[in-house]
Amino acid sequence: MIDFRQTSHMPSTAFCDSQLPWPKRQGKVRDVYDLGQELLIVSTDRISAFDWILPSGIPDKGRVLTALSLFWFERLDVSHHLLGVDWPEVPAGQPPISPEQQADLQGRTMRTRKASVVPFECVVRGYLEGSGWKEYQETGSVCGIALPPGLKQCDRLPEPIFTPATKAESGHDENVSFETMANAIGLETATRLRDLTLLVFQRGSQWAEACGIIIADTKLEWGWCDGQLILIDEVLTPDSSRFWPSDRYQPGKSQPSFDKQYVREWLMASGWDRNSPPPRLPEEVIQQTRQRYVDAYELLTAQA
Repeated sequence: MIDFRQTSHMPSTAFCDSQLPWPKRQGKVRDVYDLGQELLIVSTDRISAFDWILPSGIPDKGRVLTALSLFWFERLDVSHHLLGVDWPEVPAGQPPISPEQQADLQGRTMRTRKASVVPFECVVRGYLEGSGWKEYQETGSVCGIALPPGLKQCDRLPEPIFTPATKAESGHDENVSFETMANAIGLETATRLRDLTLLVFQRGSQWAEACGIIIADTKLEWGWCDGQLILIDEVLTPDSSRFWPSDRYQPGKSQPSFDKQYVREWLMASGWDRNSPPPRLPEEVIQQTRQRYVDAYELLTAQA
């Protein structure tokens, strides 16, 4: 378990960009370096909301995401992409990495297998919130799955539901039905992805509930490697999931959270139009968001 409390008194010093001399693909949060036979994934402190990368980073966020993903990869008993966290060999012909660069990246990196990414986000919802709550109010269903009438915001669903979404390179991901997914990638693969995603959610939720956290929903990414579906990217983190404190759960309204919902709510109240570059976050919002991420990590790993 990593002790993040030793830096809790420090001012915001977010690590938002890595500069290694290798081919790089930059996502919203992660920098992915191609090392030939494998990848090096660097989790930065960038934070995104409403499909924008915000100008303010959250200190230690990347380390929390990496540490939590490593924690879950060890416990979920599903095939995944992780090879290790040791520093990779420098590719032939490339300059060495300085000790200062290695220090900046400490706790942020994962060496992983390469995979052919499945072009759908695999989402599980155990509770009714977010876009699922919005769709339910309009249609009584979520992604084509009919739900009982009279459900309130954040109600627990009778059973978790699988609600895939398209993966958009830019703009919004789009919720789709299981049938749409099956038509695109084949029924057998879609069924396997649904079953694996529900299994991960079930195992993660059981552990989290014992730690005082409700995992309301989560999204997972999968890829093909050597003819096998493997779990890739991150898993059950505050970036990819809604984490609620179970002792404060009250359906019928938005819940306090250990994830970036706090940032979303500040942005919604700020007057930002979501079409122009987003504003910088106040220091208080940055520090409170950091603390939520650290709290989630400490609660989930305390009993390990």
